Amino acid sequence: MIFRWIPHDDLGCASFLIGDERTGRAAIVDPKFEIDEYLLLSRRFGLSIEHVLETHNHADHVSGHGRLAAATGATIHIHRLAEPVYEHEPFDDDFELALGDVRIRALHTPGHRPEHTAFLVYDLRRSHEPWALLTGDSLFVGDIARPDLAIDKEAGARGIFRSLRRLLALPDHVEIWPGHTGGSLCGGDTVDRKPSSTLAFERAHNPMLRLADEEDFVRRATSALPPQPPNFQNIVALNRGPLLREGVEAHPLTPRQVEVRRGEGALVVDIRTPFQFDEAHIPGAVSVPAARPGFGTKLAWIADPAQELLFVGRDDADALRAVRLAEAVGLRRVAGYLAGGMTSWREEGRPVARIQQITVAELRERLASGEPIRVLDVRERSEFERSHFPGSINVPYHELRDGPPQIAPDEPVATLCASGARAGTAASLLARHGFQRVLHVVDGLGADSGSNACLESTAATGYAG
Repeated sequence: MIFRWIPHDDLGCASFLIGDERTGRAAIVDPKFEIDEYLLLSRRFGLSIEHVLETHNHADHVSGHGRLAAATGATIHIHRLAEPVYEHEPFDDDFELALGDVRIRALHTPGHRPEHTAFLVYDLRRSHEPWALLTGDSLFVGDIARPDLAIDKEAGARGIFRSLRRLLALPDHVEIWPGHTGGSLCGGDTVDRKPSSTLAFERAHNPMLRLADEEDFVRRATSALPPQPPNFQNIVALNRGPLLREGVEAHPLTPRQVEVRRGEGALVVDIRTPFQFDEAHIPGAVSVPAARPGFGTKLAWIADPAQELLFVGRDDADALRAVRLAEAVGLRRVAGYLAGGMTSWREEGRPVARIQQITVAELRERLASGEPIRVLDVRERSEFERSHFPGSINVPYHELRDGPPQIAPDEPVATLCASGARAGTAASLLARHGFQRVLHVVDGLGADSGSNACLESTAATGYAG
């Protein structure tokens, strides 16, 4: 058997290459949109990619099944309930794909979506027992998938509960390889970043698997769900619709062309570090740094799929990488990118905007001196309710498309989060909305979390924002 785990590090997604060395036949499970790595691996191992298996219609990333089918002639397989409009071979529960001595068996595991399917992997040369289980969006390392991206959340949770009972009946030695690691929008913040585990370990240490009562499981699975991303239905539609075979073509633009397209309504997305952005950026640009994982997910929260995007990076390669990451989350209307990066804009002497940076300690000092600074906590509400800066207002960064109604545009406002990253994006959104005195708290609450003088709990204050 040839088995390769292939992550999409920005989105926290995983795909898999499974091949039989004797026959040279292979299948790809849950491919990402960029397919070059699969083609490279198939050449390296002398494999022919003949099949593409989808666990479900994905809601967090655009599938590469269309591009793989075009490049290799592979057949696309997905459960019958997925009902895509593209050419495919539907399968039902217990469908088996033989690649030679390597076999892949479908286990219908609804919950995350009605069509969701896990795949058992066998290597018959070694044993007739299953070796691995590709769990897709059902069982994760340390947690389970969210149940609310296709159907009613309680119905989804009940489906996942029953599906997990089926998976837990498999032998302890079976390795589990989920479709996501920590950082994906399809799971919570307790999903581990480790790519695999075993059923025995998860049975012993995954808290959701210790809930034997279905009602307790449903309450736990639905009690603290993060907000639904606005772009997930668009991604599902792309994955169910006609096959996407071509990538987005992005053109280099001069500073003058960028100015024109910005005036026509394109959203300028600056992907450099928050420090570079705050020091100087194109007026009206939004800061979404691409250096850390989660760029595509964060961009999908704040960008309208119908709006053209224009990227500004350190250089052309930086911007083109951002185009590919935007494409992965279904944002395909790309006006282009600033050729030469921000340097070319400044070389022409074009106007720049700036955002002032401060630390949590400096914010406390300025508030203590009597400065009337409004503190805007842009973390999720669940984070805010656990602890927050005294007197702060809570509006998650992705809800700032029109600015916070509680704060006037001429008031000084400091944006705050756990690390400074989301606060940087929020500060740029406020500046774009015309707020004139924006302060970006660069270190965040994580730098001061041990200080009782800085943080207070909702239970202690009664204030929930």
